[in-house]
Amino acid sequence: MSQTFRLPEILEIARKEGKVTVESLADRFGVTLQTIRRDLTELADAGRLERVHGGAVLPSGTSNIDYEERRSLNAAAKAAIARACVAEIPEDASLFLNIGTSTEAVAQALRGHENLLVVTNNMNVAYILNTNPACRTVVTGGTLRRSDGGLIGNLATDTIQQFRFDIAVVGCSALDEGGEMLDFDIEEVGVSQAIIDRSRKVFLVADNSKFLRSAPVRIASLSDVDTVFTDAPLPPRLAALCKDWGTRVVVCPAV
Repeated sequence: MSQTFRLPEILEIARKEGKVTVESLADRFGVTLQTIRRDLTELADAGRLERVHGGAVLPSGTSNIDYEERRSLNAAAKAAIARACVAEIPEDASLFLNIGTSTEAVAQALRGHENLLVVTNNMNVAYILNTNPACRTVVTGGTLRRSDGGLIGNLATDTIQQFRFDIAVVGCSALDEGGEMLDFDIEEVGVSQAIIDRSRKVFLVADNSKFLRSAPVRIASLSDVDTVFTDAPLPPRLAALCKDWGTRVVVCPAV
């Protein structure tokens, strides 16, 4: 396959999986490792990918990638993470689910739960849970972010302050090697911080692509999280920090 055909396919794999590796691409296309390295360098020089050790990832920046693209990214991993997370959510519980495609996967997995009170600032989560008659759903209100159905701003935060949740299920846009949860929108971050403050337990749902991305605004530390649900082992330094903090890590690979 010529480079003209390889490059769009490499980009499509990166969009679906969050990253690509030199070895897997060389096997897929039947070319040398050096050929793939040149392809990735060309895509990186064009700003389409960002080179990392052994491969490339979607580029970091000050704005998030398109919502529909995020929804399809690592979909199988998000479903596996959601199943593992929901297995630890009891019935008769009060929950908060925040903005994000990972929390939407959790909402899908919660449709069989009984006697839940779910508060959310995610219109998509509310729509999904509307199909569960045993779930009472409260939407926070706030400024609607049309790009992803998220509700942000002071009204959302004020609503959250009226509750004390058993469990918060939160996502983030990136995780850095020091254990910082990061996002792109400072108003969304303020809402996420209020959620963490008002919850007895905090569950983070984050697929492995979040280990390789960066975002400019700090939400909190993994030391503030009770359990991380992910689809691959954390990088060694981050795993060591979680062990020191007493933050449990549940790895649930996609099947």
